[in-house]
Amino acid sequence: MSTVEHTPAESSPDAQKWVDVQASDDFEQLKHRLRKFVFPVSGLFLAWYLLYVLLADYAHGFMSTKVFGNINVGLIFGLLQFVSTFAITTLYVRHANKSLDPLAEKLRAEIEESAK
Repeated sequence: MSTVEHTPAESSPDAQKWVDVQASDDFEQLKHRLRKFVFPVSGLFLAWYLLYVLLADYAHGFMSTKVFGNINVGLIFGLLQFVSTFAITTLYVRHANKSLDPLAEKLRAEIEESAK
């Protein structure tokens, strides 16, 4: 790794365009929309997972409660972890298609236009 620091303008002629894009309102809005979804959903999922782990470790009686047949609360909670993962993925794809992709496509078009 080089110890010499380069400014973006020294690296390549196109580097300034990337700096300009990162400083643009559209890019800031794109980052805001992404973070507005990712951080709360990640927090909720981690809290849900932590609840599952804590219940499995400290609430043996509750988690081993039979619901029907050999199916108990712990097994249902464990399966719901998978369900919630798929649900989050579905929600993210919808959010990206609706809120992120159009803005990202606009930025990409602007960058490609200026590269010509």
